Amino acid sequence: MQKVNVIARKDDLDPQRAPGKVAIVLDIIFATSTIVTALQQGARSVVPALDEAQARQLASAREPESFVLAGEYHADTLSGFHAYNPLAMRASLLAGKDLIYSTTNGTVALCKAQACLHVYIGALLNARAVVDHLLRHFQTETILLVCAGSRGTFSLEDFFAAGYFVSLLFELGGKSRIALSDSAIAAMHLARQNDPLDMLLSSKVGLRMLDRGMRADIEHSAALDTCSIIPALTNGIVVRA
Repeated sequence: MQKVNVIARKDDLDPQRAPGKVAIVLDIIFATSTIVTALQQGARSVVPALDEAQARQLASAREPESFVLAGEYHADTLSGFHAYNPLAMRASLLAGKDLIYSTTNGTVALCKAQACLHVYIGALLNARAVVDHLLRHFQTETILLVCAGSRGTFSLEDFFAAGYFVSLLFELGGKSRIALSDSAIAAMHLARQNDPLDMLLSSKVGLRMLDRGMRADIEHSAALDTCSIIPALTNGIVVRA
C-alpha cells in the first residue's frame, strides 16, 4: 500500500521525516507554474534560490550570458531581476540558458524539500505527466504533496492543486493500492467539486495578482495537463526528468 499525504504549508514539512519520501512541490501562483513554463520555453535548467542574496551569489559565479535572473519578494519584482510570472518566461529570453529564480514561497519550499529522496515540481499544467512518472517509478515510497502556502499561511490554490494530483494518483494508481491521509482526502474532494480557474481567481493570492493585472497568468496557470514536462530537483538544480 502506497501512502499519499498532503502537507498544507511548506512550514509543516518535517525534515526529520522527509528522507526516503518523494515530494511534489506546489506553488501554483506562480513559482512552480513559472518553472514548468520556463522549461517548456527552452530553459536549460532552473536554479531555485532561498532568497535574493543567494540568487545574486549564484548569478555571480556564472557567465553573464548564460543565465536569466528572475524573482520576487512579496509579489514585487526584485530590483535588477526579470519578472517572475509564467507568461514572462519567453523562449527568446530563456532558450539554452539557466533561470536563477527566487520567490517568497515556492523556491523556499523547494529548498526545504531537498531533504526528501526525490523532489519534483508540480503544477496544474503538468499534473498528469508527473503522476504518470510517479506511478511508473515508485510503487512503495510515500508521496508528499507539499503546498508552498503564502508567508506561513494556507493557500487555497495550492491545496486545490494537491487535490487534483491526489485524484489522479487515486484513479490511475488503483484505489486498492493507494492509501490517502485525511488531508489528501480533503484536498481530493475540493478538487473534484470545483473549477480550477474559479479556485485560483477566488484565492487570496489570486485576488492579489488580479489587482496587479495578472489575470492572463492566472488563466495560464489554471490550465490542466497542457504539457508533459516533468521537472526534477537534483543537487539544487531543476532539469527535465
